[in-house]
Amino acid sequence: MEHLFLNVLNVVLPVLICAGIGYSLALIKAPFDNKVIGGIVSRVGYPTLIISHLSTTKIAVGTFLDVMAAAALAIAGFGAFGFVALKAMRLPARAFLTPLMHGNVGNIGLPITLLALGDTGMAYTMGFVVVVLISIFTVGMWIPAGEFSLKKLVTSPIIYAVIISLTLMATGFELPQPVAKSFDILGGLSIPLMLLTLGYTLETLQIKSLSRAVVLTALHLVMAVVIASGLVWAFGFTGAERGAVILCCLMPSSVATYLFIDQHVPEFGPDVAGFILVSTLSTIIVLPIALSYWI
Repeated sequence: MEHLFLNVLNVVLPVLICAGIGYSLALIKAPFDNKVIGGIVSRVGYPTLIISHLSTTKIAVGTFLDVMAAAALAIAGFGAFGFVALKAMRLPARAFLTPLMHGNVGNIGLPITLLALGDTGMAYTMGFVVVVLISIFTVGMWIPAGEFSLKKLVTSPIIYAVIISLTLMATGFELPQPVAKSFDILGGLSIPLMLLTLGYTLETLQIKSLSRAVVLTALHLVMAVVIASGLVWAFGFTGAERGAVILCCLMPSSVATYLFIDQHVPEFGPDVAGFILVSTLSTIIVLPIALSYWI
């Protein structure tokens, strides 16, 4: 049992340390432009990481597509259950549904699955990340804003990175070595920048209602366990893809969703910030338990 705990700690601690450094930067008020860094990660880091990793990791294309389908169903499940729960709690879906639907699979999911499941687990997690990112910047923006922009979807570099990656995976074609090395370097920016941004952003969030944040976090975890169990059973996932889907479902609420709430329904910004913060802190307990007894 002690050996198992140490292994889990070795997976979770590096992520927390990196996020903690970002948190420390916020405490000392070091210059840190979230928008610039977020733009670099979404336009350069994520696409190059996806292409460089998927084109060199040996995974089944069919299973990868199954994980993407599972991710879409997971988001739909969180949305449906979340909508009903919010109505019962008399909380506005416009403010709370987007953060309930979308987990932080990029900032926390990718490094955790890389450390826990290796390159193959991280590759399957990327399928989940792609779907969640597309959803965040389409449906996730539309719910609080009350409008939908198709332009955001068709101009996303991530979409084209996935198309290129699937083509390379299906054909067995390899990128020229200088291009592949460049993508490796650029893709390597993503995870450290995401973790630093996560820590920095968490320090700046202001909590309004701790009790509401705890209730929403508990609701999110219950939904995650139900949805993850259903998806693993329905798709018959085993091995790395099973672990990746479970971990992605258990991820805390995405920090990125807070920006939309703060912009369009700012009166609920502190409540959503509290939920995101408590949800993120809960991973300190949730992930070791999941890695020890479920994966």
